[in-house]
Amino acid sequence: MSAHHQSAGRGDPAAQDAKDQQLERFRAAPEHDALTTDQGVRVDDTDNAVRAGTRGPTLLEDFHNREKITHFDHERIPERVVHARGAGAYGYFEPYGSLSEYTCADFLAEAGRRTPVFVRFSTVQGPRGSADTVRDVRGFATKFYTREGNYDLVGNNMPVFFIQDAIKFPDFVHAVKMEPDNEMPTGASAHDSFWDFASLQPETTHMLMWLMSDRAIPRSFRMMQGFGVHTFRFVTADGRGTFVKFHWKPKLGVHSLIWDEAQIAAGRDPDFNRRDLWEAIEAGEYPEWELGVQLVPEEDEFSFDFDLLDATKIIPEEQVPVRPVGRLVLDRNPQNFFAETEQVAFHTANVVPGIDFTNDPLLQGRNFSYLDTQLIRLGGPNFSQLPVNRPLADVHHNHRDGFGQQVIHPGTNYFPNSLGGGCPAHAGSGGGPGVFRHYAERVDGEKIRVRSESFQDHYSQAALFWNSMADWERRHIAEAFSFELGKVGSVEVRERMVGNLAHVNADLANTVADSVGVPAPQAVPGVNEAASPALSQENLRGSGIRTRKVAVLAAHGTDVGQVAAVRERLTAKGAVVEVLAARDGNVRGTGSDTLDVDRALPTMASVLYDAVVVPDGKEAVAALAADPAAVRFVEEAYRHGKPLAALGEGTRLMTAAKLPEDVVLGESAVDFGVLISNGTASPEDVADGLAAALEQHRYPRRPGLLN
Repeated sequence: MSAHHQSAGRGDPAAQDAKDQQLERFRAAPEHDALTTDQGVRVDDTDNAVRAGTRGPTLLEDFHNREKITHFDHERIPERVVHARGAGAYGYFEPYGSLSEYTCADFLAEAGRRTPVFVRFSTVQGPRGSADTVRDVRGFATKFYTREGNYDLVGNNMPVFFIQDAIKFPDFVHAVKMEPDNEMPTGASAHDSFWDFASLQPETTHMLMWLMSDRAIPRSFRMMQGFGVHTFRFVTADGRGTFVKFHWKPKLGVHSLIWDEAQIAAGRDPDFNRRDLWEAIEAGEYPEWELGVQLVPEEDEFSFDFDLLDATKIIPEEQVPVRPVGRLVLDRNPQNFFAETEQVAFHTANVVPGIDFTNDPLLQGRNFSYLDTQLIRLGGPNFSQLPVNRPLADVHHNHRDGFGQQVIHPGTNYFPNSLGGGCPAHAGSGGGPGVFRHYAERVDGEKIRVRSESFQDHYSQAALFWNSMADWERRHIAEAFSFELGKVGSVEVRERMVGNLAHVNADLANTVADSVGVPAPQAVPGVNEAASPALSQENLRGSGIRTRKVAVLAAHGTDVGQVAAVRERLTAKGAVVEVLAARDGNVRGTGSDTLDVDRALPTMASVLYDAVVVPDGKEAVAALAADPAAVRFVEEAYRHGKPLAALGEGTRLMTAAKLPEDVVLGESAVDFGVLISNGTASPEDVADGLAAALEQHRYPRRPGLLN
């Protein structure tokens, strides 16, 4: 077994959780054996087909050649219609305490008892080959391998959705996907069909505010929130229900890219978010989230000015605080992307005793659709037998046959039976724990195709979101609407969408109207002016700088001692420090010492880092200032609001990048995340200052660059 696998804990039963031990039975170890066919026949040559003579025709009797080519021809399976591009990891969930007061779910019943999980993050619109940093919703799906069966919490990084009723889901997906005539754009909503649909469906407005915010371009999967979206129901052992909404909050804080940065990153590293997740786990920097719940007693269902069953609404945290109940840690990467991340199958109806549904019409439709789509994607009804999908709980039923059946079922295949001893028998007859029983509620009504009146307010919470944003967040939202609608060819669609925005905020609507060349809409009276500070990323920064990436720009003549001191200080705080130079290898210091180069500058970009350091060294800085790539690196980092530090002569590179003089030379530079040391501060002090600046993530209120 390779050193990589050993370092991840595989192969050592003491280091494996129950799911990892189960997967061990399915892991191949080809390094121990000779090459064989699918039938186990050893193969002497896989480089040359059997032919009649050295230059003759290939013979049909070459079964190895035919098997190899045939299998290759059938390796691809249908990709997911939505959430096609993703990344996943294993880990565990650990409750802080017992939630038995609200639910009989076993995995929430005991403090500290770990439940294995698999989590898949994803984008929504684009195919598997699209980029990570597109503007899009991100999927956040968690499969809990509990002792009572698999539970799937299939959520997103936004707490609401575009539509209220699942019957509109095909329309929404058709509209947001690539245009049918030319299959463009890839991984983007900036096109006519999506905005035509959105402008005609005002219920999309709240979700559009989230989509146009920086939440749609997360810095990392490890730095984004997750939400269950719907209102679910906790159920106790005695059948008492409590409405519940689920929240995931990242330990590292909630951080995003900005739009210009995201577009550059898509070209520099299309796998930006996937690589970030993989490398963090490989480095032992295990991502962590806190699970929180909002609990609403059944008797308070109608105590709000919105409907709890409406998936386009949140419960403001000021009305119902989020209660922390446990933590999620991802500590193991998959060994095979296809077998695990691609074949994992999530389903909103995969619930366990103690968790049940509500009558949310979007959730009800998902409960049908998610099962249905796996049948074609994974080839039949036995996809739950795939290793990544197998429960840890025992499985006993009368399901039989079908493509890919892995189990040899002896005996009877029906119920009731006497020939099989009545097994598998009903589990609930004795009234014991661990048995799923649906929440008992009275349901009556006429069969009608009518949306509830309580679902008709489409703008109040969209306005709530806008009112809750910091000034820079509002600016980014307005710019995003302007960019997206600017890509729409239909003037009618642009006008209609701007008209919808007037119900959210007049300034927003007027700004976007001016940007996309349509008349400002008429003012709308009575727009909601309430705010929820919990919605702003400015209040969700977290603390510390673990896994933040810092680029040190170097050249021949760099002060090696300074680099070592800065690196040691930042690394001790958990940051990842990399030295970049014009080429790989090493650079000469100010004396006979040398500095190893981690990355060649032409292969990297500032968008792949969180901060930049320019050390002292007259010769080095002169070379960097003459290098357009180095100048652009600093200019982009400044423009994107990232912390910068310059020591001694390093300030000359800041000047070459046209940073404003009052920032480079002024006393207020540190207020804009720029740290300048002309010898008065030690490298350690500069590193400490940079670390403090990194905790702010970025500085969006900086003065602009010089012309």
